[in-house]
Amino acid sequence: MAGGTRTLFILTILLTAPGFKAFVNDFSSLHVISEVRLPNEVLPLSYDVLIEPHMDNQNFEGSIKMHLRWIADSKKVYFHAHDSLLIDVSQIILTTLNMGDGTLGNNVIILRGIRLPRKPVFVLYLKDKIKKGSECLLDIYFQGNISETEEGLFRSSYTNSSHDGGEIYLATNLNPNNARRLFPCFDEPGIKVPFNVSIARPKGYITLFNTPLHNSINHPKLRGYSLDFFHPTAPMSSHAFGFVILKMHTWNEHKIQKSSDIPAIHIWSNNLSSTIILDIQNKLNVAHTTIQKFFSIPLPITKLDVIAIPSLATVPFISASGILIARESEILKKDAFEISRELIYQWIGIWITPEWWTDANVNKALISFIASEIVFEINGGKEFNGKYPMTILYSLYYELSKRYPNSHITGIKHEFASIKVQLIIRMLCLTVGKYTFRLAIQSFISDYKFKTYKSSDFWNAITTQAIADNSLDSDLSILSISESWLKHSRLPLVTIIRDYDSETAIVQQKVYLRERLHDVPDQDSMLWWIPIALTRQDSLNFVNPSSFIWMNKTRQMLISNLPSKNMFIIVNEEEIGPFPVNYDDNNWNMLSKYLRTEEKRESIPVYTRAKLLHDAWNLAYAGELNFSTALNVTLFLKYERNHIVWSPVFTFLDQVGKRLEKSSINKKFELYIIELLAPLYEYLGTAHFNEDINTTELRKFTTSFLCKAGYFPCFKEARRAFNIWINSSFPNSETPVPNEFICSIFKWGSMEEWMFGLDRIREFPKSRIQSDRTHLLKMLAGCPAQQDKIIILLEMAILKNISIFSDNDKMLIISMVTSRSIGYTTLLDFLSNNWDYIHQEFNNNTNIWSKLISSATGMFSTQQGYDSVKNFYDKHHGHFGRAQHIIEKSLRNIKEEIQWSNQNIPVIEEWIDHYLSDAPKHAYVN
Repeated sequence: MAGGTRTLFILTILLTAPGFKAFVNDFSSLHVISEVRLPNEVLPLSYDVLIEPHMDNQNFEGSIKMHLRWIADSKKVYFHAHDSLLIDVSQIILTTLNMGDGTLGNNVIILRGIRLPRKPVFVLYLKDKIKKGSECLLDIYFQGNISETEEGLFRSSYTNSSHDGGEIYLATNLNPNNARRLFPCFDEPGIKVPFNVSIARPKGYITLFNTPLHNSINHPKLRGYSLDFFHPTAPMSSHAFGFVILKMHTWNEHKIQKSSDIPAIHIWSNNLSSTIILDIQNKLNVAHTTIQKFFSIPLPITKLDVIAIPSLATVPFISASGILIARESEILKKDAFEISRELIYQWIGIWITPEWWTDANVNKALISFIASEIVFEINGGKEFNGKYPMTILYSLYYELSKRYPNSHITGIKHEFASIKVQLIIRMLCLTVGKYTFRLAIQSFISDYKFKTYKSSDFWNAITTQAIADNSLDSDLSILSISESWLKHSRLPLVTIIRDYDSETAIVQQKVYLRERLHDVPDQDSMLWWIPIALTRQDSLNFVNPSSFIWMNKTRQMLISNLPSKNMFIIVNEEEIGPFPVNYDDNNWNMLSKYLRTEEKRESIPVYTRAKLLHDAWNLAYAGELNFSTALNVTLFLKYERNHIVWSPVFTFLDQVGKRLEKSSINKKFELYIIELLAPLYEYLGTAHFNEDINTTELRKFTTSFLCKAGYFPCFKEARRAFNIWINSSFPNSETPVPNEFICSIFKWGSMEEWMFGLDRIREFPKSRIQSDRTHLLKMLAGCPAQQDKIIILLEMAILKNISIFSDNDKMLIISMVTSRSIGYTTLLDFLSNNWDYIHQEFNNNTNIWSKLISSATGMFSTQQGYDSVKNFYDKHHGHFGRAQHIIEKSLRNIKEEIQWSNQNIPVIEEWIDHYLSDAPKHAYVN
């Protein structure tokens, strides 16, 4: 089955997960990963930089004096300069430095200077070769334009709350490699030098730089300007350079209680109230103090300027050494995770820095992991609502178990890579122990402060500390362990097959593949170092796993001293490592029975209960476990009320439900959903004021799935809410129906109710938020269970080409229509019956044509569906154009889906029949 709808469901959850939001100070950005390094024949020792921005003209000029040392004999000097930076070679001066006293010597003759083609690199060709060990001063005058987008030196504005009109400000964002847009330099993270900086500003403005202001003078040339001189910086990479020129004011800090060894934190704002600023300052001080305690080493800065910008358009935060620019709405949030991540970047990213972009993924992941630890220390992880790390972990399981992971969206691929490293770091932290891990981080920072590091340096720091603390055998290496995880774009599946008579078990590992075909190249060569943490029923201890057995990149191994045959074991409790675990049926059945007893169930922590559910269902989906065994594991949910345990259930119901929609057991599966969720629905009751957000979220999911399954009390409640909308005097002004109710009305309700929703699309006011229209259109297209509703929408959007539907709307309609079996079968018939017109109208519109063919043919999972698609293919063979490969891929995939259906549907049906025969009967919509 094509995974588009399932992917959308997973990504919707993932993008709201803590830790997933793209890290702004992520200098592992895609376009720099493959960048070629500058030759290392010449390296800088220091920079003297003058920047003169002309705010009214939106340009700037300046000069840089680079103190250079020759590492090898050379007649060339390479440095970075973006093609938007204007450099007049005739004004460049290169002067030798006398090694004895550092005074200026002779000018070096520069023959010419050129930019390398299609590279932001400038090369100076010298007349004479300069010897190794020589030092020179390179003086370059440059000009550039101030950007309108938030990169390099940019200009923006915000509305001043104290008077009408906007205030202009300038700021820099030099991550990951945008310093070259501002001044010529060696713009690589591994090159750290001190900066001596002066910046011009209009009078009436202030300039905030990495270091405190030293002194100011009237600008000798620019009328109405001052020239600010700042204290020299410590050695830092060029991306850590930053300044802001603006008119904001700071707040008197005398009310703040803070540690004496943390930097002075100044909040600059646009007239935020003192109460709000006090809250922000306290939050920052708490976060900074907690981080500093974690690292056990203070930052080498005396101040941190935090600038709250009301309208920071494209990024929520911009960090530089001693500076944090924040979108006002972000800094006002109560949560600690994002702000902790930005503060940690001052230690790991600026103070110690990855040597090259290839090490940046580890830097980013380490920051995110430590930020999560800081949140747990500050507020017990309350802001995560139980979603960390499970949401990102489940999403990683889903993505990396695909037949073709990360095949479409490069940005998402990059984000998943970082999440994977973060979970590997978490696994290692839990296996060596949090105390040991913290000591290793402290030593790591102490050893590399003001320096750069490679990923191997980080892994080796953990090894050294763990061996010293006897939490890792001396013949093991964290570097080797981590590399076994990093070099594969997959995750392992661990299977435990017990021999109950000998009280031993075979532990096996292989690639975890959830989607068919399981024909991944080189999968037999993929092996991991895996920590096997085992908990026994006769001595349950989930707080501190006493020991780990490392599975040494071997296909299988034997473990012994297991409990007796009537007691279960659990491996990888609390998701210590990012891998699912399978057991023999007997162990699964003992776990299932244990979980159905309330006092026993509570002895297993919620994350482990969620893991058992998640693993059982997904392994059955992958063909690794019998579905009846997996469904038995769900029986305890009748008594389960914890939202964390329920979190993976809705994803399973959505995915398996879509597979079963076209089958003969679809109605039975909907009845199973009703019997499964109705007790929870009744327990949750109606919403009340100030209830826990987790309860509200759980109720929404429960209500949505019950309504779509046809649970009558839910449908009755939905219709009552919908009638309020129908009878409204101004139905176009808002959508008063809760989102979880709309789909059930469009699915089970009358044609008149569905047409009412369609009329709202026709008459949707331009003044309303367009995302409301998009959501309504999704429901109109994706929810109906009646063919005639779908046909009306397709005729309007595809045949009649009504102007209210844009191309994006058409793509959305096609995508959502095919999220249900009635939709993709109807679309295939619609496409067949109207082939001539649709082919002529859309064959040259690659996006829509490809979407039509993939959606109409890619979702079937039965022999009847295969025959329909094959007949369609044969009838129009040679006329699919660029979509030819799409329908051929669909035919191949359907064959695999047929095999899945033949293998699993009879098992699921038999289990559901038995389950429903004993379950109480709830009212449902026919």
